Amino acid sequence: MHLEISRLYKQFQTSKGSLVALRDINMQVKTGEFVCVVGASGSGKSTLLRLVAGLELPTAGEIAIDGVPVIGPGSDRGMVFQSYTLYPWMNVSANVGFGLKLQGMPAAMRRERVDYYLSVVGLSKFAQSLPKELSGGMKQRVAIARALASQPKILLMDEPFGALDAQTKENMQQFLLQLWHQTGTTILMITHDVEEAVFLSQRIYVLTTQPGSIRTELRLELPDERTYHIRRSSIFQNYRETILDLLRNEDAEVQVPLRLVS
Repeated sequence: MHLEISRLYKQFQTSKGSLVALRDINMQVKTGEFVCVVGASGSGKSTLLRLVAGLELPTAGEIAIDGVPVIGPGSDRGMVFQSYTLYPWMNVSANVGFGLKLQGMPAAMRRERVDYYLSVVGLSKFAQSLPKELSGGMKQRVAIARALASQPKILLMDEPFGALDAQTKENMQQFLLQLWHQTGTTILMITHDVEEAVFLSQRIYVLTTQPGSIRTELRLELPDERTYHIRRSSIFQNYRETILDLLRNEDAEVQVPLRLVS
């Protein structure tokens, strides 16, 4: 899988005139990568993800997956939002299998696929539970299982843990890393949480604001196997502070001992 975004430009018409949300975005995500995009409010993070998902169309430029232009939503992309977007009247199993049912997958095959992904996210015992009976973290695991059930080429995540309390958020971050290692799923995630981005990803794109454009691309030289202990390391803190400095002052030239991707 190869996601390629080339010369992407997005403009909206508002009551006050034209608003340029994204300008000249060039980025890529390769098979098996975990890439995060960080930026302040107004940087167009969510707009960028909606464009990749095919929920919005670019004003100019191109988004392609394996060379095929994105012109709308597709099963090659799975989406996980900050809100859980679960159907409250359906049990966990039905929620996970809903998209497969819409695709016309036979019932027996659908049950097998749902059972597998509930096992992957550790919720097999809750297959018959309703969303109201689950914690916030469990609901988000259901949403992730639902997105993975269609076996997309890339998993798109829009601030997936933003609504969770601090402890649950940390647990879910560790869970997501384990899931990534277990499934080899390609992940593109946006977040405003810099520490979260450094903890999870292999590469980070930092966006400017108004309009959103790529300020910097960072390749993180951290081990793929990460636990909460790594947050205390000097190199982790270096990455965190570097990105925060970039977000605080987009015009500042930050001199740090990091390898920037050219």
